[in-house]
Amino acid sequence: MSIGEFAYANNSNRFLATRELQTQPYAVIGVPFDGAVTNRPGARFGPQEVRRASLMLCDGLHPYFDVSPLEVLGDGYDMRLPNASGLEQVRAAIEAQATALIANHHCVFIGGDHSITLPLLRAAKARFGELALIHFDAHCDTWVDHFGEPSGHGTWTYEAIQEGLVSAPHTVQIGLRSGGDKAAREYVQNQGGLIYTAHALRGKDGTGLCSIIDAIKARIGDRPCYLTLDIDCLDPAFAPGTGTPEPAGMTSSQVMTFLEELATLNMVAMDCVEVAPAYDHGELTSNAAASFVWTYLCGQVAKSHP
Repeated sequence: MSIGEFAYANNSNRFLATRELQTQPYAVIGVPFDGAVTNRPGARFGPQEVRRASLMLCDGLHPYFDVSPLEVLGDGYDMRLPNASGLEQVRAAIEAQATALIANHHCVFIGGDHSITLPLLRAAKARFGELALIHFDAHCDTWVDHFGEPSGHGTWTYEAIQEGLVSAPHTVQIGLRSGGDKAAREYVQNQGGLIYTAHALRGKDGTGLCSIIDAIKARIGDRPCYLTLDIDCLDPAFAPGTGTPEPAGMTSSQVMTFLEELATLNMVAMDCVEVAPAYDHGELTSNAAASFVWTYLCGQVAKSHP
């Protein structure tokens, strides 16, 4: 038995206590890397905590989609990563494993810091072509360098657009509110994409979000779409367990509304990143992340099995 197999020998350590990944069409995979953080480390422990928090979601149907993903979902454990190596070596390992997984499954990746999204996008683009991107975050992640480093968890969106992995006009950022250089904060908008800041979302929920959701759907159309959800898009009141918390963020119900109503898009993969359990309280953050992943999966299952 390998180390990974030993760690997950107990079925309760799998997402939703589901089965080991084999031929199921949907897959959950951990990406336990946080070597590119610039504030508080610990997101490498996110995958296991999100799995633990998911266990109470396994005994019923989703209240909005009225389905469960249990029968079509497998847990692919955590990726094996050379954490002592440089960022590019880690990213190469992530891309290689993601390429094999995406070829056979609709994947949800649980991070890890946000630097893991760039190699995941590389793998998804190779499979599906140039992508639309929906990006939930407190931060724009479009800096051209990260505190002097050429690449990190705050540069990946800029890099993805520069590499042609995602279409800038079909990139949508939701929840941005951190300080930063104006050119970086408005980069996606200046490239033709859409930005909905946390300020613009204040006081909006339910029907109040309908016009925004409709605009996103119209912009993306049927283009293959990748969804990345940095848990710090939430206000720290809802998600204190993250490396770079930013006050005045989104509510859990706002994010859930977006996930439910955008499920009809041509989603090809998702990641949920930056859950850092050491800073969590009452498992608020891991519970939110598990519910978001569950909702995404249920939305995709409901669409393919109406």
